[in-house]
Amino acid sequence: MSSGDDVVKRGLAVPARQPAGRWVRESRAGLVGLAVLIGAGAGLGAVVFRWLITEFTHVFSGQADYAAAGRVAHPWFPALGPWFLLLAPVVAGLVYGPLVYRFAPEARGHGVPEVMVAVAERGGRIPVQVSVVKALASALTIGSGGSVGREGPIVQIGSALGSALGRWVRLPESRLRVLVACGAAGGIAATFNAPLAGPFFAMELILRDFAAESFGAVVLASVTASVVGRAVFGNTPFLDLPLFTLRNPVEYLLFVVLGLLVGACGVLFTRVLYWIEDLCDRVWRGPEWLRPAAGGVLLGGLLLVLPQMYGVGYPVLQNAVEGRYVLGFLLVLLAGKIVATSLTIGIGGSGGVFAPSLFIGAMAGTAFGIGVRAWLPSLTASPGVYGLIGMGAAFAGAARAPITAVIVLFELTGQYTVILPMLTAIVIATATSRVLSRDTIYTLKLRRRGIDLDKHPAAQRLADTTVSAVTEPLPEPLPAALELERAASALAISGHGILPVVDDEGRYQGCVTARAVAEAVADDHEGPVGDLTELPPLVTCDSTLADALDALTHAPGTGLPVLAGADELTGWITHQSVLTALKPAAAGR
Repeated sequence: MSSGDDVVKRGLAVPARQPAGRWVRESRAGLVGLAVLIGAGAGLGAVVFRWLITEFTHVFSGQADYAAAGRVAHPWFPALGPWFLLLAPVVAGLVYGPLVYRFAPEARGHGVPEVMVAVAERGGRIPVQVSVVKALASALTIGSGGSVGREGPIVQIGSALGSALGRWVRLPESRLRVLVACGAAGGIAATFNAPLAGPFFAMELILRDFAAESFGAVVLASVTASVVGRAVFGNTPFLDLPLFTLRNPVEYLLFVVLGLLVGACGVLFTRVLYWIEDLCDRVWRGPEWLRPAAGGVLLGGLLLVLPQMYGVGYPVLQNAVEGRYVLGFLLVLLAGKIVATSLTIGIGGSGGVFAPSLFIGAMAGTAFGIGVRAWLPSLTASPGVYGLIGMGAAFAGAARAPITAVIVLFELTGQYTVILPMLTAIVIATATSRVLSRDTIYTLKLRRRGIDLDKHPAAQRLADTTVSAVTEPLPEPLPAALELERAASALAISGHGILPVVDDEGRYQGCVTARAVAEAVADDHEGPVGDLTELPPLVTCDSTLADALDALTHAPGTGLPVLAGADELTGWITHQSVLTALKPAAAGR
């Protein structure tokens, strides 16, 4: 017997051993192994990326983190004083501008939307060079003063690694998408020492699904990446903050107000970000590769006025939450971060918006805390509590990812004592964002390109097409006075399992199902078929195919009558007629 034949053992046919490649592609154990590999790769990528940021920051500013140093001179060029800030973004832009333009245009911007659309519409395919270009461009942007975060780049870097490995072993698209999410989760987990936040970020924002198999793979990738990250960075919370507690249950009302205000700040951040990006698009008329360097002059001028905007700005965020800034300066920092981040992205810089949203929330929350502490000193906790909770509320308002916001804040700070007010403010901020804006800071970028992740092309066709376009001829209706035996025969011949019923004047009365007639006959019911009439979901000529498909899903048979008026039958619609209408959309893709 050849190795390719089935082996008969104990009367059962046992398939021959599958090739290793097929086992990797199709088995759950294979997916687990790939997830672990991607987690390790994303963890190493995060280590290298953070090292690049540290080195470039030292090269361009002479400091470990210039945002915490104040307006000081570069130690290599003391004669320039703080004026070197005008040159640093320009020099970096001359390096990463051509790099991004030539090798990976996807690396421009904040990264997460590109991964989202790759998962939703490209089967998880991301060019492999994106990971290298994104790492270099983002490290140069942040190191030279760009006011953006690390999460967008590391998500794109990890996702590109996952996509490359998945395509190398020729995974189907369904599993390739999972590996892309594994890379994103691993990058987040290793960068921020957040093994729980990584999976939820990937599932809530990248996959937009919580299927059990994919969740398990993403968690394994996150754990593996965290092990790698902790081996290098240690196992401590990303932000070292004092322990915060509440003083009075009445404060929960204040946290509701905080959620409203900071959630609105998150939406404002989104609007300003794309408004400045549009402004930069309208103003710039030169080559795209030169845009970061030319715009770097404006960014350098802003840094010269407000050096706290240099880079990610975590030391400034920590100082604010610890109460080291006065109310007025907090508001200046809030406005400055919105403008600085928007300008960095607008001129073609590369970096994330997660850290800036935390920064904005911390400034807004701490300012709010100072205000209520002055108003109700005996009832309110430290302003830092409001700053801490404001961080999560701002991210929830901008990204509309409440689960991720809660877990990220808990892991970044290790502050479990404020989990209840944090949940309150984040839920309110998310609801506020939904009221004020249709899109999030990630999906708005895609909608501006004509991409709606919430509407599949087929779903769009369902919403745009009316039933009148696909109506079929109406089956012969049953008279309401018809005997049950004859009605049963008519239903059996129709094959629909349901038929319309009309009165003596041909007016629609409802429908009768084969099941109802069969049960009545079995019970020796002697009445006419009209006694068994029921009203299924209403479908009219003006109904959309989406409404019709929903009605068919809940109908007891395979079709439904189409009405032209209150009781005038005009045709028939089935699942098959709806599917036929979708074939052109499928062919277009």
